[in-house]
Amino acid sequence: MSEMKQRGGGVKARRAVCYIVLILISIFCLFWFYVLFINATRSNGELQTAGFSAIPSTHLIENFTNLFQGSIPVGRGMLNSFIVSTLTAVLSVYFSTMTAYAIHAYDFKGRKLIFTFILAIMMIPTQVSTLGFVKMMESWKLTNNYIPLIIPAIAAPVTFFFMKQYMDSNLPASLIEASRMDGAGEFMTFNRICLPLMGPAVAVQLIFSFVSSWNNYFLPALLINDEKMKTLPIQIAQLRSADFLKFDMGQVYAMIAFAIFPVIIVYLILSKNIVGGVTAGGVKE
Repeated sequence: MSEMKQRGGGVKARRAVCYIVLILISIFCLFWFYVLFINATRSNGELQTAGFSAIPSTHLIENFTNLFQGSIPVGRGMLNSFIVSTLTAVLSVYFSTMTAYAIHAYDFKGRKLIFTFILAIMMIPTQVSTLGFVKMMESWKLTNNYIPLIIPAIAAPVTFFFMKQYMDSNLPASLIEASRMDGAGEFMTFNRICLPLMGPAVAVQLIFSFVSSWNNYFLPALLINDEKMKTLPIQIAQLRSADFLKFDMGQVYAMIAFAIFPVIIVYLILSKNIVGGVTAGGVKE
């Protein structure tokens, strides 16, 4: 009896330590968001002279007013980023899942080779091929166009690998065979049976793909020069690189806070599936 009590006490102690560590990590992660939103309420003078403050100031509305009345079309940048990020996330997840389904559901010659080749592409940094890609887009007259930002992003090896692992854990071959025996075509099987079963994994990858595209600065900065087509990361860089005499840190923090809101909303909508999706996608039975 005493041994059982000792074991129970040890489990409670370990659980308490885990909760304490998780709380500390959560506070550390959220602290920087708190600092960001606090700084968004402060004026340029306060940010440059007063240093750190844990108490909100009274210049939030003023910062947002100056931001939207400035020369940078922030609202248009928000719309541009939303269009690019949404299309990139949806198309990338859908076609990566379809590719993973083809590797998972069909047994054909060269299947393992194709799988290995796709994974090998993950090892190639984006910057290696960027110069050639930009030159090719210039020769095709596709600069100041969203096509080079959306279409190449459809081929996402990381998303493919995650979906393939998820299918290996949660999509039995017998279910696919039963669907075929019932007369369902391959697209019907994929769209009406496989995709609904993969809801958690799809939600996870939609979040990751959306955030990655939303924060993408490198490639859009090389391809987009038209002010009306620039995305939010480019506009934030423009605001930060303004003339020193006109540089307003309050506006910069307000714009960064403004840019974070859509990401938070997307995360809140899809986050209920993220734990189950990550767990199931990372474990193969």
